Amino acid sequence: MKSIRELYKIGYGPSSSHTMGPQKACELFQKKYPGLHKFKVILYGSLAMTGKGHLTDYVIKKTLGDVEVVFDDQFVLWHPNTLDIIGYDALDHEFTMRVYSVGGGSIKVENEESNDLPEIYPHHTFAEVKNFCMQNKLRLYEYVERFEGNDIWVFLDNIFKQMMDTIKRGLGTQTIIPGELHVKRKAKQLLNSELENESPEMRESRLVSAYAYAVAEENASGGIVVTAPTCGSSGVVPAVLKYMQEKHNFNNQACLQALATAGLIGNIIKHNASISGAIAGCQAEIGSASAMAATLHSELFELSLNQIEYAGEISLEHHLGLTCDPVLGYVQIPCIERNAVGAMRAIDSSRLAFFLSESRKISLDMVIDTMYQTGKDIHTKYRETGIGGLALLYQKIKGEEEKE
Repeated sequence: MKSIRELYKIGYGPSSSHTMGPQKACELFQKKYPGLHKFKVILYGSLAMTGKGHLTDYVIKKTLGDVEVVFDDQFVLWHPNTLDIIGYDALDHEFTMRVYSVGGGSIKVENEESNDLPEIYPHHTFAEVKNFCMQNKLRLYEYVERFEGNDIWVFLDNIFKQMMDTIKRGLGTQTIIPGELHVKRKAKQLLNSELENESPEMRESRLVSAYAYAVAEENASGGIVVTAPTCGSSGVVPAVLKYMQEKHNFNNQACLQALATAGLIGNIIKHNASISGAIAGCQAEIGSASAMAATLHSELFELSLNQIEYAGEISLEHHLGLTCDPVLGYVQIPCIERNAVGAMRAIDSSRLAFFLSESRKISLDMVIDTMYQTGKDIHTKYRETGIGGLALLYQKIKGEEEKE
């Protein structure tokens, strides 16, 4: 597996696969072919169907300048997030590059070796990692340090600070999120809506949700977030981390260790399945993020390897089959709410695992494999195309209302 530096990335929302990936592809193309003066980018599949709502064309134009962006939602290719970048020099010579945006801001160039960081982990499944940790008496964050090096803590400190900064910015505004849906930000309202005689359980739900909304609303507005593991699911891990640090006074080092554990789990999912909504539905985004947050929560409380595994398994298992059907292609409805629900489910999963880990019958690796197989079985219209589920019914009802 690759470094968790390839999983946690800081960048602009609203989508790691539809915004960060295409931006990275355009920058790579410019570096490979300097001096070009005119460009054309053709988007296919999910990039074409939901690209406008995900600001794909905006980030391409911002990166390349003089560019024609074509949305081709008819031509089907093997990968749902495919784009062709075409450039012309002063003599009108043509240069082309086909790129696949594979999720989490990562890209692959057709017929080229990956420019990503090299493989650094010798183990590829949780079972292999777990066995190594048990033999060497390591916690999961110590396993990460062994293969990443001591400087991983500097990297994770930067990630942690960015997550907290995004929450702070998200809590500080009540503006309307850009786009045709005119969705009002709700994070600040949740933060300040304390009820008289509010129970501890209600307070926890309200605050965790406020933090998740803060990040998800920043992401939907094109703000800076951390992929954890994607932009669309970027609110889950920070929400759980911030709330637990506030409630239990965990020091920053404990938070970084928990982030390392969560990153490792996300890495295992990414390596063996997918974290892309266009490939495996929202179960691959919110489901993976919730599993990461559940293991982060478990690490904060120093649960055993079995308990940590079970927490991740429960959280991912109960997102199986979750579709990706963004209304009008925006990362707003139902995406923002799902970040809050995923965060709460992560906490509940960790608490349940504390009591029942020894009675489980299936493994985290089994659920990861199941998620990937389920994702491949989900119909294309429910995989970030905006032509099924909530997206379809919303447009249908809106059309009927406009006729009246």
